[in-house]
Amino acid sequence: MNLDETISQIRPLDEAAMIEARRRWDSIAKPLHSLGKMEDLITKIAGITGETKVDIGKKGLVAMCGDNGVVEEGVTQSGQEVTAIVANNFQAGISTVCLMCQQFGVDVHPVDVGMVTDTNVRTDLKVAYGTRNMTREPAMTREQAIKGIEAGIAMVKELKEKGYRMLATGEMGIGNTTTSSAVASVLLDQPVETMTGRGAGLSSEGLNRKINAIKKAIEVNRPDPQDAIDVLAKVGGFDIAGMAGVFLGGAAFRVPVLMDGFISCVSALIACRICPAAKDYMLASHVSKEPAAHMILESLGKDAVLHADMCLGEGTGAIALVPFLEVGAKLYNSLSTFEDIHVEQYEELK
Repeated sequence: MNLDETISQIRPLDEAAMIEARRRWDSIAKPLHSLGKMEDLITKIAGITGETKVDIGKKGLVAMCGDNGVVEEGVTQSGQEVTAIVANNFQAGISTVCLMCQQFGVDVHPVDVGMVTDTNVRTDLKVAYGTRNMTREPAMTREQAIKGIEAGIAMVKELKEKGYRMLATGEMGIGNTTTSSAVASVLLDQPVETMTGRGAGLSSEGLNRKINAIKKAIEVNRPDPQDAIDVLAKVGGFDIAGMAGVFLGGAAFRVPVLMDGFISCVSALIACRICPAAKDYMLASHVSKEPAAHMILESLGKDAVLHADMCLGEGTGAIALVPFLEVGAKLYNSLSTFEDIHVEQYEELK
């Protein structure tokens, strides 16, 4: 399905299902709203799926992998070979997020959407062998950016047809905090210094190189802040494009999608700028340690559950939310009501 077709399928949440879910929560024998965000998220899932019985069931992590030409500017502590190594670890099930997924019953689906080398990871959705150096020219063409987005949409369609009920976004791409900071700076109209952190452990000197590279890329390419695809193409990356597609696909196919940290949130921001209605289908997991994370979540109107100073990426923050949601679904579906135990129901006090 192409991008335009996907956008045309995105509809508002099922309000009737959410009303029924809230009624169910209020009937459960406990103080009203006492499970806080757990109640809110389970209610949102009912609205996403249109089903008042919340069945999280089969869960998947879509890990988009791509390389970024801007690493030539010394903005990272490691080289592009690390992208391929970690991608292969995704496939082998031995990366950090893979072990978390094994613990919580989540299947891992790595996708090569733009790595500089082929690995054991699937390549059928690959757009190109890495982006170009955005400090000299656009990271990709507009057509490539759209193709990257459509790779994410294709993954949601494929996994929905296989029975997946919830998806999480993950990524791997050396240099992608640089591209994410660039995109966030343009879309939120904030100084590059405000939106840029140390990523995977840069020194102060390295951080300055990173900031200067982003400034140069924005100056050279002049991305249009009113056109999210233009911004993505000029200063973004294939992994970001792929995750933006997962968010749009989740909205089109009514599958809840968990946001991860900074890079995933930038992808969510792009998806929302392309189609604002997609925002309601995204669930925020945690607040990344990267400096811009709070600002992006605030701009999206999202309130994350976890505040744990995590910044690993891969989808680790999103997967950490899974047991919280599964507990919520279990309580929502199974707890006794006031009527069941013959106790007068709590009333909403003004």
